[in-house]
Amino acid sequence: MLPDNRPTTLTAFVEPSIAAPAAPAVVINDLTHRYAQHQVLDGVTLNASFGRIMGLLGPNGSGKTTLFRILSTLITPTSGNVSLDGLDLLSQRDAIRRRIGVVFQSPSLDKQLSAEENLRHHGHLYGLRGALLRQRIQANLQRFGLWQRRNERIDRFSGGMRRRIELAKGLLTLPRILILDEPSTGLDPAARNELSHVLREIAGDGVAVLLTTHLMDEADRCDELAILDQGKIVALGSPLDLRQRIGGQIVSIESRHPQQVLQILASQFHLAAGLIDGVIRFEFSHAHEMIPRLAEALPNLLDVITIGQPGLADVFIRLTGRRFDSSAA
Repeated sequence: MLPDNRPTTLTAFVEPSIAAPAAPAVVINDLTHRYAQHQVLDGVTLNASFGRIMGLLGPNGSGKTTLFRILSTLITPTSGNVSLDGLDLLSQRDAIRRRIGVVFQSPSLDKQLSAEENLRHHGHLYGLRGALLRQRIQANLQRFGLWQRRNERIDRFSGGMRRRIELAKGLLTLPRILILDEPSTGLDPAARNELSHVLREIAGDGVAVLLTTHLMDEADRCDELAILDQGKIVALGSPLDLRQRIGGQIVSIESRHPQQVLQILASQFHLAAGLIDGVIRFEFSHAHEMIPRLAEALPNLLDVITIGQPGLADVFIRLTGRRFDSSAA
């Protein structure tokens, strides 16, 4: 868990002159990308704003990591237009790199160097030197509770502590756009919650935050969410708006005779239920009132029946017909 003695503001991270401009931070139009004959992104279009957190939610193989690599200037898209902070991705790549901070899912630290040395060398790559660089290193390491351990080598740090150093690196250059690939990797639940507060503070100072994730709780904390599946955006909006697309509570039924249950639900209740990974699912308002009727109509056919409020995983099922964690890469 990150300590409570962190700064209460982000004045050490964000230049006071940075305000939230009216123009979008990121503009993506009809973006496609192919690896050989395999199309990974197919017509992706979205905008991300300064001062807000945009989440890219998708299972393995959905295209979100490829989109991250394009936005962080690591690869060139096959077609489409992308601009970051008003700069064209294809013709102004170097200028974009000076305005973005990137946190990778895979470790990018030198384990033989200390925490402070890793940040110092990263700062040197961006032309930072002297007192300014020392100030930024101290501010970042203090925020993530690692200032007292600044002289320890990275190979002595836990996975969660290394993740904090990665985040400190990404913020060292005061980016206008912060792009993160699965930022909660290696963090325990308490530290994940603390990370969410840090990202909220950063966005509050006018920085555009984009992150990829496969975690529903992390996605739920975003201001805007793009749900990707098989290279396409299947839904775009706030987490609340996406959940409200579900027409009621979610009823799930487990049965050894699912086809019989489906037939009864259709004939007696006029419900278009679906069978997903062996579980019967349907949406129904005031579903708790329906339980006695189901028990009476389905004697000896019910093994387990549950009722829940709709979540983002249910939105994904509604849109794709598959469970989020069972989507094939």
